[in-house]
Amino acid sequence: RPSRLRNIATSLRPQSETPQPTSAIMFEARLTQGKILKQIIEALKDLVQEANIDCTDDEISIQAMDSSHVSLVSVSLRSGGFDHFRCDRPITLGFNAANMGKILKCAGNEDVVTLKAEDEGETLAMVFESPSQDRIADFELKLMDIENEQLGIPDTEYKCTIQMPSGEFQRIIRDLQVFGETCTIGCTKEGVKFSAQGDVGTGNVLVRQNTTAEKEEDKVMIEMDEPVELTFALRYLNFFTKATSLGPSVILSMSPAVPLVVEYPIGETGHIKYYLAPKIDEDEEQEED
Repeated sequence: RPSRLRNIATSLRPQSETPQPTSAIMFEARLTQGKILKQIIEALKDLVQEANIDCTDDEISIQAMDSSHVSLVSVSLRSGGFDHFRCDRPITLGFNAANMGKILKCAGNEDVVTLKAEDEGETLAMVFESPSQDRIADFELKLMDIENEQLGIPDTEYKCTIQMPSGEFQRIIRDLQVFGETCTIGCTKEGVKFSAQGDVGTGNVLVRQNTTAEKEEDKVMIEMDEPVELTFALRYLNFFTKATSLGPSVILSMSPAVPLVVEYPIGETGHIKYYLAPKIDEDEEQEED
């Protein structure tokens, strides 16, 4: 039925004020560098469709597997990295990554971002303030109930740890995608070697240790207890490099027969870590059976 215009006389009568319900804000976090949240969601939305934000008085964390259960992403932002942080009790906020990404695109890169949630609320409030305070936008994202089993990630002593410029890692992965679907990463005394082969041909990139670079982020540092060589799906490594904008360095940690860890430190605020299971040769698989 078409809506009717209200009678002007009725509209001009004094309205009796009805008391507004008071909201019980349980969680509130304000981040001056709001673009960090934009970059985090951008870095996981192609890998994970739905996830939970777990909030405690210590941190905000996200842990989720991709649909094929080949990779896992883990995000941690310490409460001390926020300008204002309040979490009255542990709270879980289930969200759709693509939808959150659409809302965060409405925020400017310089905007201050504030997240708010009520106790047992159905939405996550997101407020974007321009640095000059002349523009304030607020949005609400509908929350979801997501069953998500938290995996206890064991502390592992890795045989090889490589720290290198995140832009260089992104470039290597992008270049090697031309040659095939998998990438072999081998760590030896000589350096770390990335290799791919396919119908087009073969590609190899060797990155040597370089601890003398002027800038800390340009250094390549390799710690190795023993040589390690593992093969991974390039498709997933390419997804991981979506986090390149979060920081100048990336840390790769490898050990035989365990998942690769690709970690992007986020300044003093926290990190995003990706875990990827190595490819198993069919011969090895038959031996295990």
